[in-house]
Amino acid sequence: KRAALDDSLIATELAEYLVRKGLPFREAHHVVGRVVREIGESKEMRDIEKLKRFSPLFESDVVEALDFRAAVERRAVEGGTGPAAVRAQVVRARAAAQVAAQVAAQVAAQIAPAHQRP
Repeated sequence: KRAALDDSLIATELAEYLVRKGLPFREAHHVVGRVVREIGESKEMRDIEKLKRFSPLFESDVVEALDFRAAVERRAVEGGTGPAAVRAQVVRARAAAQVAAQVAAQVAAQIAPAHQRP
């Protein structure tokens, strides 16, 4: 299992972190844009002291925001990509597939006699 996010997802997680801290999304987006432009490398974006230069809202708990497992678990909404949400979607899909198979079998049984030759 991976312990950290891919570079491409760090900016999103940082913005969401700031929003959870009470910063409006528009401002969080602006702050993180500056972080990305001025710091650039993901390893450096994990440095709390460097992040604090951009916003006092960055605190030691920002490390948790950049943890892969925690980031995925935060997507625990219906239709989301969190593990529980995905499991629920799989259960619904399997149930729908079973119903579709039953309907197909019933239709096939009904039309089969019509196609039999006398």
